[in-house]
Amino acid sequence: MEKLHAVGQSAVRVDGKEKVSGAALFTDDLEFGPDLLYAEIVEGPHAHAMITKIDTSEAEKVPGVLCVVTGRDFPYNFGLYMKDRFIFAQDRVRFFGEQIAAVVARSPAAAKKAARLVRVSYKPLPKILNPLDAIEGDASLIHPGLKSYEHVPWFFPQPDTNIAHHRKIRKGDVEKGFAEADHVLDDTYEVPRYAHCAIEYHAAVAKYDHSGRLTVWASSQSPHTQRNLFANALAPMGIRHNDVRVIAPHVGGGFGSKAGVTMEILAAAIATRVKGHPVKVMWNREREFYNTYQRLGVVARLRLGVKKDGRITALHHELYWDAGAYVEYGANVVNAVGLSAIGPYRVENASIDSYCIYTNLPPGGPYRGFGYSEFLFGLESHMERIARHLGIDPVEIRRRNAIKAGDLTAYGAKMNPSGLMQAIDAVAKEIRWDEPVLPGNDEEAVGKGFSLFWKAPAMPPNTSSSCFLKFNEDASINILVSGMDIGQGFLTVMAQIASEVLTVPLSKIRTENPDTDRNPYEWQTVASHVTWGCGNAVKLAAQDARNQVLDLVSRTQNLPKDTLYLAEGSVRCVTKPSFRMALEDFVIHGIQMPDGTFRGGPIMGRGVFMPEYATTKADPETSQGGHPNVHYTVGAAAAIVAVDKKTGKVKVRKIVEAVDCGKAINPDLVRGQITGGILQGISTVLYEEMKFDHRGKMLNPNFTDYKIPTSLDLPDEVVPIIIEVAEPDGPYGARGMGEHTMIPVAPMIANAIDDALGLRIKTMPITAEKICLALLKKNEVR
Repeated sequence: MEKLHAVGQSAVRVDGKEKVSGAALFTDDLEFGPDLLYAEIVEGPHAHAMITKIDTSEAEKVPGVLCVVTGRDFPYNFGLYMKDRFIFAQDRVRFFGEQIAAVVARSPAAAKKAARLVRVSYKPLPKILNPLDAIEGDASLIHPGLKSYEHVPWFFPQPDTNIAHHRKIRKGDVEKGFAEADHVLDDTYEVPRYAHCAIEYHAAVAKYDHSGRLTVWASSQSPHTQRNLFANALAPMGIRHNDVRVIAPHVGGGFGSKAGVTMEILAAAIATRVKGHPVKVMWNREREFYNTYQRLGVVARLRLGVKKDGRITALHHELYWDAGAYVEYGANVVNAVGLSAIGPYRVENASIDSYCIYTNLPPGGPYRGFGYSEFLFGLESHMERIARHLGIDPVEIRRRNAIKAGDLTAYGAKMNPSGLMQAIDAVAKEIRWDEPVLPGNDEEAVGKGFSLFWKAPAMPPNTSSSCFLKFNEDASINILVSGMDIGQGFLTVMAQIASEVLTVPLSKIRTENPDTDRNPYEWQTVASHVTWGCGNAVKLAAQDARNQVLDLVSRTQNLPKDTLYLAEGSVRCVTKPSFRMALEDFVIHGIQMPDGTFRGGPIMGRGVFMPEYATTKADPETSQGGHPNVHYTVGAAAAIVAVDKKTGKVKVRKIVEAVDCGKAINPDLVRGQITGGILQGISTVLYEEMKFDHRGKMLNPNFTDYKIPTSLDLPDEVVPIIIEVAEPDGPYGARGMGEHTMIPVAPMIANAIDDALGLRIKTMPITAEKICLALLKKNEVR
């Protein structure tokens, strides 16, 4: 086995001191001088209505106002996967709070005052707030123009309906599978919408200068994708990709909310109307809830057939996703789940229908877990119920059905190597699955719950990563990449990979935040793919630089290249132990020859990675024949909970989670992601819930009414376990795991509550109130 010196070590975060000291600058911290203008957004007070008139005359009279812009100024649509969204509403609004206009002024106060004076007249239209209502035959169309929208070739919109995309899986013979089953469980599970709750608000500043150059500073997970969408949307104005520059400072949390494009395009468009001035658009906490992406809600109808020994014979999964008013990103959540809704199981006969449905609620989009948390809530609840019905241990039924390397996935590709069985065994051992747990008092009930999980990176088949790596005179290194550190430790991990190849200490390596003019292309920091994808690009760039170094030394010192190697920042030779050339002596200025001339020059590495085996080309009726997912990361988790039988309050005593990350580049960062994901998962299953009234207006867009846990609600004990079964094409065997760690939390806590109380709750969140009411109903039946 290769001996590693940097990879596999729990190195201190390279950005840690900058962030804990307060030196790190976020978008709102940046200074733009006295020319900075402020934009205030005018929003619609209807979930669905035609816009009949916009009067901006009074707003334009307010001192300090430079202009008011509306949809007439920007009749352009945009979207990552489907171009169904508009910069400002055109003929109609489709959700409560959609942007209608913007006022640009020299002060925030003037902009806010003028925004209140913009008069908009509406003609209300029938609104749809539930995905099942939206697919009724007489439902009004939210997007009558659906059939004309541009979209990626692997989306299948249904014209003249509210179904924006339908992903189908047909594998094996489902009817035969159910006929062979000894037991079939059929039920429905519901998961509501959720908010991301990042600490930092969305913020964007844009400047369109007199040379026709558009620069946007944004709190972003996706600087290159934003540049692409800005350029495409504003192309009718003569703006090209090389005219657009996106600079991404540090990001104060994302969880998917800052992927793609939401409010950032407002700043980009508005700036074109006030040439030469930077314009700032800043959300507040309320808008963070209702006017950025929300996690999609879903109604999941699941039918599962098994033999008496628990072996799965057939699965039918129908998922009706509440994707909101625009699905330009959220439709890919629906697509990803449609491809993977068999879960981490060997299922020979499967039928999956995943429907992306327009409603008049705010747009759904990427959220940590990308739909897997939602469908696994139902699937893993189902597995637990079936096990108990058959009298099979819940851990054992999962062992019997767990997918293994070489088994076929739902779309017919082979499963990658994984440590799923090791994860199951490690979690069962640590949680002491076979040992009973006792309540602390007579008013308490305790139970255990188990869950498996898996997730693949949901991304286009041509997703790519790239890296420039350059040496400085002292052999320090700058790594130029365009992934974002959103708390997961990306900057540190990339530095560790470069350090491993070039033997330069981490203290001499800087990983730079993206500037699309300077840093090379990265699709987005989403899908838990950057350690794998960008890590490969960094490794290739470091190897490229190393090859240049060794080539130069070989030809100037007359030493065979295959005898040279790097160690401790120097070139060494296996045949000449005394030979040593420090990198700092030649990586910029070259090596002087006996005749006084020099060889070499600045060493700069280049790395590009693309998974060239990925393809979405498949039969649209079955999804068979393609390879849309590059790999799956898998794991297992278990919980012990205590429930107060009087109040229904749940206390999580212990959670154990094992994840197979292929190779832990930085074990402490992996453990941190496991712990953080668990806590976020607890929040969604026990506390969080978006509330909307009959108008489609969100009722709790604040942390007073939208509940998230405090330190008093944390588990008594969290045990993270790292499994390492190498990913063949991962850097040092690594694969992503950042999102995965919250995925099993909801089903395992639901299973533990059922074990404690004999209550199966099939709708999230599982609040104390819901448990208490269920207990009262159960006691009444008795």
